[in-house]
Amino acid sequence: MRALDIEHLDVDLGGRPVLRDVRLHLDRGELVGLLGPNGAGKTTLLRAILTLVRTRGGRVLVEGKPSRPGRAAIGYVPQRHEFTWDFPISVEQVVLSGRTGRIGLLRRPGVADWRAAGDALDRVRLSALRGRPVAELSGGQRQRVLVARALALAPSILLLDEPFTGLDMPTQELLGDLFASLAREGHAVLMTTHDLVAAMESCTRLVLLNGQVIADGRPDQLRDVEVWMRTFGVSETSPLLKLVKAG
Repeated sequence: MRALDIEHLDVDLGGRPVLRDVRLHLDRGELVGLLGPNGAGKTTLLRAILTLVRTRGGRVLVEGKPSRPGRAAIGYVPQRHEFTWDFPISVEQVVLSGRTGRIGLLRRPGVADWRAAGDALDRVRLSALRGRPVAELSGGQRQRVLVARALALAPSILLLDEPFTGLDMPTQELLGDLFASLAREGHAVLMTTHDLVAAMESCTRLVLLNGQVIADGRPDQLRDVEVWMRTFGVSETSPLLKLVKAG
């Protein structure tokens, strides 16, 4: 059974078509890079998987069942600007909040919840900062907190929205190694990114998206510059195509 199946998905936002007839699957053990220009619908697709936006047609299956709000099988790492970092809360409390859907709004976390939060902090190497207010963290530390919050749920599917944007190289390497490790451990990882070079080096598959899926395959299978030109709307002289050829 596939971890994720997206079949003929259509999404409109503000009366404008954003996604049309999107078909995509994700298996456990895959690290899939979702690439496309700004406005291509990458974030909208992640939100459709999470049922955070209304779909016009098609369906999303998570482990063979229709996706529903708060599905425990999915961990989500949004872009950093979507989180309110000046809220008076500690690193550990943010990570623990990832389990709210499982704990319940009016219930206190149990031993298993605290252990899951601790394990997630260990994986992103932030255990020493568990008591620090999140407002005092650097950009890279904040990104690692969001990843830990998603991992605290012990998801089988991990959705990452531009996880490397604005990070220094050591943090990018730490997170890149972590995502690859999670895939090897049997998680299904879907990541939007603008870092073409890193995606071609680390992802098991690439999906080129611009309103619809233009191409889908292993990095070594996507050498046809035409599909990159169609996806990104660039000319034959674009530096982007040099990266594709070099990769």
